[in-house]
Amino acid sequence: MKKPNILFILSDDHACQAIGAYGSIVNQTPNLDRIASEGGVFRQSFCCNSLCAPSRASILTGKHSHVNGQLTLGESFDGSQDTYPKLLQQAGYQTALVGKWHLNSEPTGFDYWKILPGQGYYYNPDYITAEGTVRHEGFVTDLTTDFTLDWLQNQRDASRPFAMMCHFKAPHRPWQPAPRYFDLYEDAHIPEPPTLFDDYADRSDVLKQNEMQVSRDFYMDYDLKVLDAGPNADYFPKATPGMLKGGERERMTDAQRAAWDAAYEPRNEVLRRKRLSHDEMTRWALQRYLKDYLRCIAGIDDNVGRLLDWLDESGLAEDTLVVYCSDQGFYLGEHGWYDKRWMFEESMRMPLLMRWPGVVEAGSVYEQMVQNIDYAPTLLEAAGIPVPEEMHGRSMLPVIREGKTIHTHLYYHYFDHGGHGVAKHDGVRNDRYKLIHFYTVPEYNLFDLQEDPHEMRSLHNDPAHAGLLAEMLTLYRQVRLQFQVPEQYGPEPG
Repeated sequence: MKKPNILFILSDDHACQAIGAYGSIVNQTPNLDRIASEGGVFRQSFCCNSLCAPSRASILTGKHSHVNGQLTLGESFDGSQDTYPKLLQQAGYQTALVGKWHLNSEPTGFDYWKILPGQGYYYNPDYITAEGTVRHEGFVTDLTTDFTLDWLQNQRDASRPFAMMCHFKAPHRPWQPAPRYFDLYEDAHIPEPPTLFDDYADRSDVLKQNEMQVSRDFYMDYDLKVLDAGPNADYFPKATPGMLKGGERERMTDAQRAAWDAAYEPRNEVLRRKRLSHDEMTRWALQRYLKDYLRCIAGIDDNVGRLLDWLDESGLAEDTLVVYCSDQGFYLGEHGWYDKRWMFEESMRMPLLMRWPGVVEAGSVYEQMVQNIDYAPTLLEAAGIPVPEEMHGRSMLPVIREGKTIHTHLYYHYFDHGGHGVAKHDGVRNDRYKLIHFYTVPEYNLFDLQEDPHEMRSLHNDPAHAGLLAEMLTLYRQVRLQFQVPEQYGPEPG
């Protein structure tokens, strides 16, 4: 069988609930939906650690964080270990990476790479190559696509199969949209999630310690694009004056800054006219956040369309496996939150769209559970390359070709206690129940995802569910043994 080309498109913090193919009621994504309609959508795709660098390391290696070494944002990724790009390269693929890397080390396994330093910037970003760092004027999502297409069109060896990893920064915080989208959704009211004003009752008290609430934890200028909030300036007491002024804003050209101010300043006048109530301010902040977030996604969708169009025009669409995913999900106000990290559904679930003519039947919908550790084995098997035994993940091709189930349960582990007040925790999820172990407390939470899809009530203390708790605890311990999770990462009580 001919080796397929691979176009792997990775975004950052893209929530499933903001993609049309997943039933979005808040925005439209026609080009992403095209991947789904011409291929398939995985409705039960999850990450094993909902944080940018750890998730990216698991995607690359097919391994859980405690084995690949990328537990948090702080480690430098060990590029000496096997990764799917490295194995593809060794098998004759020409490999390339453009965009966000965020792993604190130089990429390995790529014939060509052009990456953003750290998170990178939306406006006039720097890109690092093996030859040095260069600043490019423009918007980062467009530029990443420009550089991707340039390599595909002008730099690759057309006699070899390619594996191109196009990694977008968007829609990562601080949600700076391209000028062409400043007005998108401005007259719309984005629906509020039913759990926006969650009080975190009936679950572990560690949830109350979060620092990612729409109602209190935004930075007024950095997140909400407000330089003068008048009588409402004290609603976000954490705000540090000048974060926006000293970041994206200073990178803008005079013309970009003028367009920005012309769009946002008139809209901020409502905050200067009168004091808003707490709930009014929460709702105003949610709308500002969501609209900018969705504007960043519109830029992604545009550029996915450019990539798909190029495949069609070049005659390569039939021979190319296209994958679109994010490094994790995100909260769009659910539980009153933005950001990710928690093992709750909105951030553990991640989008996965796949198009591969002749293999993925058009319009397919897969309900089987898969995880980001499965991506590397899948791409390797698609290329006819043996999957290393040490990879924790499993190829998804049996799901695609035969409708098989490859996982009856999944393991998740968040290690970092340094960001957004999110306690360290791990746990297991099957097709109905989820057990979370907040091991710094220590405490368990147990959810019935069928009866309680919003995860508002833990059953761990309910005598009627004592048997279920025991079953899930047994599964949890078995999975930790299976993956040889060191006891220091999640010791049980006693």
